[in-house]
Amino acid sequence: MKSANTILSGYGTTVFTVMSALAAEHGSINLGQGFPDQDGPEDIRRAAADALMDGPNQYPPMMGIPELRQAVAEANHRFHGLEVDWRTEVMVTSGATEALADCLLGLIDPGDEVVLIEPLYDSYLPMVRRAGGVPKLVRIEPPGWELPSDALERAFGDRTKLILLNSPHNPAGKVFSRDELEFIAQLVRKHDAYAVCDEVYEHLVFDGRPHVPLITLPGMRQRCLRIGSAGKTFSVTGWKVGYITACPALLAAVAKAHQFVTFTTPPNLQKAAAYGLGKEDAYFTGLARDLEAKRDLLARGLAVAGFEVLATEGTYFLTVDFRSVGFNGGDEAFCRHITTEAGVTAVPVSAFYQGADVDHFARFCFCKQDRLLSEAVDRLKAHFGGA
Repeated sequence: MKSANTILSGYGTTVFTVMSALAAEHGSINLGQGFPDQDGPEDIRRAAADALMDGPNQYPPMMGIPELRQAVAEANHRFHGLEVDWRTEVMVTSGATEALADCLLGLIDPGDEVVLIEPLYDSYLPMVRRAGGVPKLVRIEPPGWELPSDALERAFGDRTKLILLNSPHNPAGKVFSRDELEFIAQLVRKHDAYAVCDEVYEHLVFDGRPHVPLITLPGMRQRCLRIGSAGKTFSVTGWKVGYITACPALLAAVAKAHQFVTFTTPPNLQKAAAYGLGKEDAYFTGLARDLEAKRDLLARGLAVAGFEVLATEGTYFLTVDFRSVGFNGGDEAFCRHITTEAGVTAVPVSAFYQGADVDHFARFCFCKQDRLLSEAVDRLKAHFGGA
């Protein structure tokens, strides 16, 4: 028998699937996989249900229904001051992961170099390689997650086609500063490259910190593709509704990939996402405020349990250094240990790197009910002997 695709077949089952299965097997509180345990706002879900019953339920336009594309354009202006033509600069996808795949397939030619900042969301590297790209990896590392300017500059060269930038960053919880973004933008302009910007957590930013899209910086409007997610913004991750904002020339190339990947996205979910993007400011500020409170609840509890808790500026993830509780093994062993012995599940941060040398950190997800977060902390305190 001939082999399957040698690139994708070389990847195993994702760590999220493995740890979630282990959590279910042991009745553990699963703070590993990143999705809320409560459904999104009722009015948004009702809008989806009504649109399903009212129809139409046939193929919507490939680029997305006008209502959602208009809503995305309006949200770009409302939150970031961007003037966007919804007809030529917005496309709807079946989730942000599809949007990422479309961008990479639509822009990369075999042999093009792609700059990636580790730790990486797990789809980045397989899709870059499947598109024929040559990854050039640069690291930010715990505990400070500082951007290594010299290493990043060395990663760019004559063959650089694009950089894939995730901010707010999963799993680091880092929100790239304006100074860091300006440095990245300077490199993109210098090397005549593009930037695919994964901004799915754009509304999950804490402590009054701003989210600055790279596309808003000077000279970047024609070089950036900005990706958003209804699933993350409205806590309906199963809907898989994403959207791309980019200049017409870039979006046209990406649309050629989209038409052969999913072609389109359920129209009722698109209508509901459009409704959601039109919600009052209080919804978006309240989303960040509520998650910030959950971050603080879990961070305080883990600190009392004896963990060294790293700062989290955005997303719904926080990282701990577990050596402070006396665990001397690696991070995969630690995550298995607390799942089976303490009844709490996290994911190893090393899974987001190529190489296992960053191996004493674990990522916890805090977009869960307060009672579950508190119960998880109590279990870890009891197990590790915290106060």
